[in-house]
Amino acid sequence: MGLEEKLRMPAPGSALPGREARMPVPAEHYVSGAPLKGPFPAGCRQAVFGLGCFWGAERRFWETFGVFTTAVGYAGGLTPNPTYEEVCSGRTGHAEVVLVVYDPEKVGYPALLKTFWESHDPTQGMRQGNDVGTQYRSAIYTFDDEQRAQAERSRDAYQQALTAAGYGEITTEIAPVDEFYYAESFHQQYLAKVPNGYCGLGGTGVGCNVEPLVRAD
Repeated sequence: MGLEEKLRMPAPGSALPGREARMPVPAEHYVSGAPLKGPFPAGCRQAVFGLGCFWGAERRFWETFGVFTTAVGYAGGLTPNPTYEEVCSGRTGHAEVVLVVYDPEKVGYPALLKTFWESHDPTQGMRQGNDVGTQYRSAIYTFDDEQRAQAERSRDAYQQALTAAGYGEITTEIAPVDEFYYAESFHQQYLAKVPNGYCGLGGTGVGCNVEPLVRAD
């Protein structure tokens, strides 16, 4: 596949067919011991973020106070139950994402959005740094209207900060979550298992002020 194809979302008729079988994953989070799959404790909420290679992105969120568990996977695409190799082929349409299960009594969604925006460059389109392809696009997949409204307000506010710092337009996809597909066991909490492993995560250095979001709620 050429570079132009890797930067273009596949048409529905050209996406890989996938499979019915779900990806088997460990029962417990490698770092915290919390369950990787639900049902999760009452009161917990879920969020899904894509900010480039999911190895470093997941670590950023499991280190966040108030996060109950995290998992890496694929969302926003066409192919059911894709494999990592299929996603990297550019023929599934999925982004590499992190599922974040959090306790809203300890950490709010605006604080997670702050971590999201500040941990990558959301102006790069279908890439993050040297990682090129549709799977590395910036994305927020929302579970309800409240999350969508907060995500959009945070995007608009962060755009002002980025523009003032000389950056271009935010390309982040904001859409309702369709389905989160767990990635292979090897990828779950990868940087805890391989501490010196690759991490392409890098922000712009521009801060994201979430206070207006908190006050708006």
